[in-house]
Amino acid sequence: MTIRDFIIRTCTDMGISCVGCAAVIRWEQPLFFPWVPESCYPNAIYPEAQTAVVIGLPVHLPVVETAPSIWYREEYKIVNSLLDQYTWRIATVLNDQGYASVSIPRDGYGSITVLQKNPAAFFSHRHAAVLAGLGTFGRNNMVLTRAWGPRVRFGTVLTSARIESDALIESSLCTRCNACVRACPVHALEEEDYPESKTNKKACADRSAALNGEYRSPCGICIKVCPVGADRDLFNRTDIRMYDDTGAWKKYHDAWDHVRSFGSD
Repeated sequence: MTIRDFIIRTCTDMGISCVGCAAVIRWEQPLFFPWVPESCYPNAIYPEAQTAVVIGLPVHLPVVETAPSIWYREEYKIVNSLLDQYTWRIATVLNDQGYASVSIPRDGYGSITVLQKNPAAFFSHRHAAVLAGLGTFGRNNMVLTRAWGPRVRFGTVLTSARIESDALIESSLCTRCNACVRACPVHALEEEDYPESKTNKKACADRSAALNGEYRSPCGICIKVCPVGADRDLFNRTDIRMYDDTGAWKKYHDAWDHVRSFGSD
C-alpha cells in the first residue's frame, strides 16, 4: 500500500470523502496574482514539509439557509472542531508510520477582534484546497467544490512524506451568477472573478463581530445562495429564487424565521 492509499483509507475510516494532496512546490508556482505571501508557504511554516494533505467537511445546506442563526453558528463550530481533531489524528497516524507531520489549526487568527485589525491567518486552507485539486475560487472569496459548492470547511496536514499531487481543477466552478454579490448585506463583494475582485474583508469582519455579539456569527449569506454544488440536488434546493420569494417558498421562510428567533438577543 502506498502512503497515498494509506491516507485515503485513513480518511475513509473517519468518514472523510473530500481529501487531496499538493506538493509544497506548488506554492512556488502561483495560479494568479496577488498570491499567498512567501511567509505563509507550507515550508516557511514547517520546513520539513514536502506535501500538504487537505481535507474538507461540509456544512449542511438546510442549516446554512437559516444563517445568520444560532443553528448555523453551532454547526460551524462543530465542523471546525472536527477538522482540528481529524487533521491532528491524520498527522499522528503519519508520525506513527515514520513521516514527520503536523496539523494546522482551522482558524489561525485568534479572534474576530483581531481579524478586524488584520483580516488574515498565518496559513490559508483555501489556497491549499485549490492547490490540492478540491475546488476553485468563487466571487465570494470562497472555495467552490463540486459536491457542496462553498458550503465546506477545510483543514490541512503538512507532512514530510512525498506524495503525488492531485490534478488541479482547470475550469472555474463559479457560474458568475453574482447571487453572492447581490446578497451580501455589507456590499463586500464585486462582480469580478477572484482575485480581480477586491473583497472588502474589513466590512465582512465587522459584520461577523456584530453577529458574534448576538450569538449568531458567522454571516453565511453568500455561501447559502451560491447555486454550485451537488448538495442542492440532494436537498431539493436547485432554484435559488427560493431565498427571495416568500410566496411559493413560504414554508421554508417560516422555518428559517423560526430558527432565527432563538438563541440571540
